[in-house]
Amino acid sequence: MEEKLAKKEHVSETPATQFLKKKGFSYSEHPYAYEEHGGTAVSSRELGVDEHCVIKTLVMQDETAKPLVVLMHGDCKVSTKNLARQTGRKSIEPCKPEVAQKHSGYLIGGTSPFGTKKSMPVFVEESILHLPRIYINGGRRGYLIGIAPQILTDALSAQAVHCALEE
Repeated sequence: MEEKLAKKEHVSETPATQFLKKKGFSYSEHPYAYEEHGGTAVSSRELGVDEHCVIKTLVMQDETAKPLVVLMHGDCKVSTKNLARQTGRKSIEPCKPEVAQKHSGYLIGGTSPFGTKKSMPVFVEESILHLPRIYINGGRRGYLIGIAPQILTDALSAQAVHCALEE
């Protein structure tokens, strides 16, 4: 798939980009026309990249309502059963949007794993770490950043898990 990433438009800083700059990690900026409930299908189409390389940032909670972040391929779903089993929890479920927003400090559709309001454990689908480059939310709706997947483990201490379900 051919990338349409030529337009180099600077976007004002977000807590996510401030976090990455402070830690010395490089990223590329990829603004696009955000569509309500469009998800990774829209962002991958707008950027001209494979949806498998666009990573969703999902705020979930365990049985004690403790929040956690799950990073998943745009074209996959999370098996909450497998995730709970692998992380030693009884159960995991998505947070309600207003709860996720409170934990992350980001609007739904603009959630980044970087620079969250609350420090939360981060789990990443293991196969994401084998991609050459990923596109993940930069902290605002309609704004992805391109990074090396290694940044997820280096900057966030993300733990690799196997919990992907094909959509």
